[in-house]
Amino acid sequence: MSDNKEPGGAHEPQEDGGRPERVVGTPAPAAEKQLLTVDEPPAAPARETLELDEKSAKRAERIVALFFLLAFAASVAFIAYYIGWSGRDGGMHGIFRARESNFWLGGTMAVSFLAMAIGVTIWVRRLMTSAPIIQERHELKSDTETRAAFTQEFLDGAEDSAITKRPLLRRTLLLAAAPLGLAPLVLLRDLGPLPEKRLRHTFWGEAVKKAQAEGKKGVRLVVDGTNKPLKVSDFSSPGGMITVLPEGVEESHHALNEIAKSVTILINVPADQFKPAKGRENWHVNGIVAYSKICTHVGCPAALYEQTTHHILCPCHQSTFDATDAAKVIFGPAARPLPQLPLAVEDGYLVATSDYPEPIGPSFWERG
Repeated sequence: MSDNKEPGGAHEPQEDGGRPERVVGTPAPAAEKQLLTVDEPPAAPARETLELDEKSAKRAERIVALFFLLAFAASVAFIAYYIGWSGRDGGMHGIFRARESNFWLGGTMAVSFLAMAIGVTIWVRRLMTSAPIIQERHELKSDTETRAAFTQEFLDGAEDSAITKRPLLRRTLLLAAAPLGLAPLVLLRDLGPLPEKRLRHTFWGEAVKKAQAEGKKGVRLVVDGTNKPLKVSDFSSPGGMITVLPEGVEESHHALNEIAKSVTILINVPADQFKPAKGRENWHVNGIVAYSKICTHVGCPAALYEQTTHHILCPCHQSTFDATDAAKVIFGPAARPLPQLPLAVEDGYLVATSDYPEPIGPSFWERG
């Protein structure tokens, strides 16, 4: 046998393709396609939990329950006010009533959400027992092992949160959340009750009935802003326009609402160009005609008047009405003419002899 070893201890393989000789001090060769050693999977680290002082935990539990009860009371107060008080005397009308409703409805709902948030925050800060958890990002598709791990983590989280261990927290949390779930259903009440016939009439009708009960022909027209009764001689120049209201409207129960519905434009159309509608031949006074100022499209004030064309324009969506022809629509999205108010003269003053014969404002009001 020949000696093929070199001084460095290296060994050249045999020319016949056999395995090299084993060098002294090296481990035995492993089986083909296997590692020299098999690593055991690392054991799952033990879950880190925090030990709570039970006395402090009980105190925190009672505080959290107190905030949940406060949230429940505030939610109930929101519903009670909305149902029992906000709709009194015909609803939330006027600036002061709107201010009151905003204060109580907004305040009670804010207290409810704030109390819920404070309660949950104290719960997490004082009663959660798990240590901070860091989770790496994975693919969106979950395999069986991941779902099983999630189930276990969910159960561990429920145990850490003490929601199963502390029924007082669980019950008061559900109690606090129940009215919040019902609140959107209660707010559906805003879809009703329907206005019924209230949108079909204005203060003109009430004022005319009162004036006629006193033996007068009708209620006098007063200038908006000054409340000065308007005489025919005060408005004798053709081409003029002025905003008027029924006398006494500012003394009504819901003055701002009544003014908003009763606001009327008075236009002096040249008598030779005026074309009264059939059945309304005596609704004007020498070309002085009155139309509702509320556009029949979406209720904007139709307050622009072109003296040369005798067109009434609404600045919101450019609806245009012909003042000489019963305020018929000649352009724009409005679906019907401006309602006309019947006029007469009494002791030199312009008076209205009845309410508008059709509902004023947007066409959808007619469905009320």
